[in-house]
Amino acid sequence: MKNAIMLHGTACTPNSYWFPSIRGYLESVGYRTWVPQLPDADIPDLKKQLPYVLENGEFNEETDLLAHSRGCPLALSVLEHIDTKIHRTILVAGFTRPNDESESDPILQKRYNWRKIRQNGGDIYFINSDNDPWGCNDKQGRYMFQHLGGTLIVRHGEGHMGSDTFNQPYKEFALLERLLSLP
Repeated sequence: MKNAIMLHGTACTPNSYWFPSIRGYLESVGYRTWVPQLPDADIPDLKKQLPYVLENGEFNEETDLLAHSRGCPLALSVLEHIDTKIHRTILVAGFTRPNDESESDPILQKRYNWRKIRQNGGDIYFINSDNDPWGCNDKQGRYMFQHLGGTLIVRHGEGHMGSDTFNQPYKEFALLERLLSLP
């Protein structure tokens, strides 16, 4: 059976932004969905979130993994730690490097096993905007694309594609629905 796992970003919930509408869409076309409230969402930490997702998520050849913002590096870490090739991975406003090289971010790995992520990620899509106010922009998308291949979609003027701080409610996400309708 098709299943989808959706991972939210910082200070978010399974009801933030486009998550409810995409969950509804997926369920209407026969997916079983898991949209967890990630632990310590206000300060995402890979040491806490990765074990939670690995222990509670179901990964198989029919799994679609979707993530937004800080859920994206978590999704990449999940792909690196599972031993199953999934169907598809879609990362929205994703990143793998801190904006300031001197910063560290507890959701990021120091290094990624790009080969294993590519092997397990299925069809990989990156959706980034050219004006993301948090720095999860087209440069971050290109960096991941260069390491993993797949499909890079750069949205113009779409910001973070969901942000209370920058008044981007993004309640629906037609592009994401179209990608999920692909076989």
